Amino acid sequence: MPRCFWCTDDPLYQAYHDREWGVPQRDPRALFELLLLEGFQAGLSWITVLKKRERYRQVLFGFDPQRLAQLSDEEIEALMQDPGIIRNRLKLRAARQNAQAWLRLDDPVALLWSFVGGRPKINHFAERGEVPAATAEAEAMSRALKQAGFTFVGPTICYAYMQAAGLVMDHTSDCDRYAVLAAG
Repeated sequence: MPRCFWCTDDPLYQAYHDREWGVPQRDPRALFELLLLEGFQAGLSWITVLKKRERYRQVLFGFDPQRLAQLSDEEIEALMQDPGIIRNRLKLRAARQNAQAWLRLDDPVALLWSFVGGRPKINHFAERGEVPAATAEAEAMSRALKQAGFTFVGPTICYAYMQAAGLVMDHTSDCDRYAVLAAG
């Protein structure tokens, strides 16, 4: 099956590409999980995060923002010893801070989807070089999230998040998923 240029032959990556990436997501817990995972990815490859996602789900309480918002410094230090996750103190502290910020939002799902007018933005990229690293919508999302107290939410992270959560559909036109998702 033809896939986007970035999808390797790793079965985990292929399953993610084929079943999750670019599929519109409106479940608050799933959106929160993706936001944190995109932050954990900063400076790394997405496959690294995918391989650690199940462990993150275990040690971060299923990405429950209520519980993560209460994460103690001692718990963060204990997580720093877990080889099953990306052991980065700043990113773990960001998970706590972002959970606190998430809980302060009136309607996080509506806020996130507001940057694309409430509907997935379907892009029509034919090749790798056409897919941007960030867009005006991602820059606006980044500014709004930072103002709300989030961290690890720069424009590039926000655009990768928008792609992953299906706010934008960036499967390239030579990918089998393009026709499925572009048709709505």
